[in-house]
Amino acid sequence: MAFPGTGKIWMNGKLVEWKDAHIHIASHVIHYGTAVFEGARCYSTPKGSACFRLDAHMRRLQDSAKIYRMTYPLDLVGWQNAVLDTIRANQMKACYIRPILYRGYETLGVNPLTCPVDAAIILWKWGAYLGQDALEQGVDVKVASWSRVAPNTLPAMAKSSANYANSGLIKMEALADGYSEAIALDVLGNVSEGSGQNLFTVRNEIIYTPPLASSILGGITRFGNHPGPGPWLHRHGNRAPARVALRRRRGLRRRHGRRGHTRQVG
Repeated sequence: MAFPGTGKIWMNGKLVEWKDAHIHIASHVIHYGTAVFEGARCYSTPKGSACFRLDAHMRRLQDSAKIYRMTYPLDLVGWQNAVLDTIRANQMKACYIRPILYRGYETLGVNPLTCPVDAAIILWKWGAYLGQDALEQGVDVKVASWSRVAPNTLPAMAKSSANYANSGLIKMEALADGYSEAIALDVLGNVSEGSGQNLFTVRNEIIYTPPLASSILGGITRFGNHPGPGPWLHRHGNRAPARVALRRRRGLRRRHGRRGHTRQVG
């Protein structure tokens, strides 16, 4: 989905015009991928606009920042209010929400601690992740030749920009081979996740999902990771080899997260 090119972007506590939201080419994040971010949704509902589990997304942003030793002077409520203020300023009924914390401009080198931690919140309209038809018809997927990182290399629990270099390789390979998406395996050859989504499969009315130990991001919309009872029993930690994933390809779905707690915008 193309960017609108207009509207307001929140940068370090100020709302700036889209065209003026710049960072320096020597910013640390550009050279070393030192950023953590979130991806949340605001939906238009009969009761008005509402953000899906905004508190959980902002908490995960803070957790990711902590892993990468990034501190920023906003608490959980402050982050939520900043997102809501940005939505109101853009007068958007529904949108995709991208808060990001990144190492800015000061020095260059592997050590990121010498650079300031800056923040921004970007909004834009983004439809279904794999297209509207995917929700009804499903998509063709393959098993990627690229594996997810080992748990002791990069922290999969952090939603960091660095991790998404791996996702980009997986996605490009899938598209080049004529597929919409690919299933990544962990270093032991078990199912991990897609390039940008958690996976689950249903068998005998039981939902199975890969464990956190399989180098997955702990998704907010991952089954068993939202409040309230669901229609299925949930099983985490059941590793599945690649051949099982292929055999059950039509049973794999992406959680697109319309259930659970919401936060009213206004």
